Amino acid sequence: MTTHPEAGSLRPARTGTHALDLGGVTVRDLDRTRPYLLLHGGGGVATMTGFADLLAERTHSRVLLPSHPGFGGTPKADGLTDVIALARLYVELLDRLDLTDVTVVGNSFGGWLAAEIALLKSPRVSGAVIVDGIGIEVDGHPPTDITGLSPAEIRAHSWHDPAKAPVPPGGGTGPSPDILALVGYTGPAMTDPTLAGRLGDLDVPVHVVWGESDGIVDPEYGKAYAAAIPLAEFTLLPRTGHLPQVESPEELLGALLDLGA
Repeated sequence: MTTHPEAGSLRPARTGTHALDLGGVTVRDLDRTRPYLLLHGGGGVATMTGFADLLAERTHSRVLLPSHPGFGGTPKADGLTDVIALARLYVELLDRLDLTDVTVVGNSFGGWLAAEIALLKSPRVSGAVIVDGIGIEVDGHPPTDITGLSPAEIRAHSWHDPAKAPVPPGGGTGPSPDILALVGYTGPAMTDPTLAGRLGDLDVPVHVVWGESDGIVDPEYGKAYAAAIPLAEFTLLPRTGHLPQVESPEELLGALLDLGA
């Protein structure tokens, strides 16, 4: 995989938000050098924004941060009915942008999506990082069903220290619109019984990173994720829950760079 450029090679970032005629995708593009595609989970694109800035600054890389169609009130094409369809859309995005040597980094639902993108075997994708991903079925370690939980309960399951979690505005008690958008891709179970078996077909380096305090999908679930992937490395982050990019961004970045992700 390509090494990171030295600090002296940093060129000015060309940062902007672009709306493409591609299934309603809106993507924030921090254009530097080596490309990363960052994929958010059910919490929405805001859960990845700070880490996107950190990754761009520290690695001098080009960082793409899309908001999945249907999230944040954005339109969603009728054909986007499952995770694989969304993965195909993002491969098309990489084709449109003519990118190569792309590392796909996804958290939670975004981790599942990163795996599906890698499984499409686009020559533009050179590796994947699955951060507390969902999607597989693991006996004895089912993902927590968050669809009926209050925001406070979701925070308790998602954070090592829930007191540090940002409180979302609005104060609603029902499922958030983004959770409903998530279920529209994953179905109510938020798993695919075929995924673990299909992960054996991955032929690019994969780094599986997990928070030790994740109450949505526990570390044993993460170890099973890594075990299903031939070229996977597994890293457990201490004092971190389901959203390492928010709760422990420096530690997550260190884990990525340690293995050359």
